[in-house]
Amino acid sequence: METLSLPPGLLLGALGVLGFSFSLPATRLAVADLDPLFVAFGRAVVAGVLAIAVLLATRAPRPTRAQVKTLALVALGVIAGFPALTSLALQDLPASHGAVVVGMLPASTAVAAVLFAHERPTRAFWLASGAGLLAVTAFALSQGGGELHLGDLELVGAVLLCAVGYAQGGRLSRDLGGARTICWALVLSLPVTIAISAAALAAHGAHGGTNAWLGFSYVSLVSMFLGFFAWYAGLARGGVAKIGQVQLAQPVLGLLWAGLILGETIDAITLLAAVAVLACVVATQRTRVASRPG
Repeated sequence: METLSLPPGLLLGALGVLGFSFSLPATRLAVADLDPLFVAFGRAVVAGVLAIAVLLATRAPRPTRAQVKTLALVALGVIAGFPALTSLALQDLPASHGAVVVGMLPASTAVAAVLFAHERPTRAFWLASGAGLLAVTAFALSQGGGELHLGDLELVGAVLLCAVGYAQGGRLSRDLGGARTICWALVLSLPVTIAISAAALAAHGAHGGTNAWLGFSYVSLVSMFLGFFAWYAGLARGGVAKIGQVQLAQPVLGLLWAGLILGETIDAITLLAAVAVLACVVATQRTRVASRPG
């Protein structure tokens, strides 16, 4: 009897997305009581300490100077940019709203992969990506009474920076491996993440309830650490643009967790926007991309 086997890259990518799909609800729980900058950078400190232990235990060689430059871009996107901007946005916006806007991440990741891989996208690719951006903008405007709020702009910025971090990290993971890529990025970021976390802690304290600390623990251990082990390994094995399609499930899962964990009401407009974003991202992923000569 023949058994169904899925490619390792796809399985690893799916595992990473499952872990990431809880990130927005967990962040929403954390920032309800804790300072958003402490949540954003404190989780990187926790993950960075764990990363040191992993690198020492595996006797990982130091990255080269060229790799350090790429790791800086990874850190800017996934360690600093995305956590900080989503933490700030989710102070005022519900996690379900964030899930829809972050639904543009698959298309943005594909665009970043195209740019960094020196590929030539078709017109259909850009049209589909532009349609997705319009769908997200229309949703944000409808929820904001006809104008974009600061939280919406913060979420869009988070998506763009995260896409760069995903593309660069996936490319670098082909040489370093998924675990070592995120570990080295976390360790190299520690001077900055410790300083900002300490300043936020001194200014606002760390007074939070059980739910806030559970949310912080999740984003520290899974969203900022273990999830990337699987995600970057999947991108390295299956390709950034191709495995990026797995993120199609993330906004839908995010809406589900926002309803189940936070008790948020998911209205028809939010569902319609999620479907529209998914359709645009699917169209983006199905277009053909040719390699640019040289």
